[in-house]
Amino acid sequence: MNRRDHVTYRRHHRKVGSMKIGIIGAGNIGGNLTRRLTALGHDVSVANSRGPQTLTALAEETGATPATSSEAARGAEIVVVTVPVKAVPALPSGFLDGAAEGVVVIDTNNYYPQQRDGRITAIEDGLAESRWTEEQIGHPVIKAFNGTYAQDILANGLPKGSPGRQALPVAGDDAAAKRVVRDLIDELGFDTVDAGGLDESWRQQPGTPVYGHQGDAEAVAKALAEASPQRTAEWRA
Repeated sequence: MNRRDHVTYRRHHRKVGSMKIGIIGAGNIGGNLTRRLTALGHDVSVANSRGPQTLTALAEETGATPATSSEAARGAEIVVVTVPVKAVPALPSGFLDGAAEGVVVIDTNNYYPQQRDGRITAIEDGLAESRWTEEQIGHPVIKAFNGTYAQDILANGLPKGSPGRQALPVAGDDAAAKRVVRDLIDELGFDTVDAGGLDESWRQQPGTPVYGHQGDAEAVAKALAEASPQRTAEWRA
């Protein structure tokens, strides 16, 4: 997206009012979501495992508030959990206790057993990755952004109705929460495809046809339908 397109996009997607959003994890996805969501006028707090003092540069760049995990979630209507899967159990107990009533939690995570996370037996035995995350944090989650290239979040957003607009799959059990997430993704400049309940979210895990897909809604729906529940060798412990 060039500068002129970005200005046009902002004009057509400026939100009336803003949501309080907590982002836990300031890596590639978390950092770029922080950039985009603050640019859209949302009140964003961002946390990482190393402490708020390490987030000064991102805060100065975006206007986001550096915070601890519990502080980032406090009063938040949406909390994005975007940390390595192996780090999920280390999130502070009760970090969501101060969130807004009905908080929507987005899980962007992927299980990389060989590359990063080590073996997690429940996932190896067939439990959907996001269902495992949900169990660890004790709160329902919506799976989104997990197969999206971080740069796409910055560069590929287009106004609604644009031909070839990139689509993202979204899985979860709560229809209202899923709607909140799909609306947020639309605001970011992407179409969405309902990928079913959380137990169907294996369709968008690493190694599936939709993982890393940059197609439109029709192509993403087709890729989801072609997924196999069997993990490929690269993505097994």
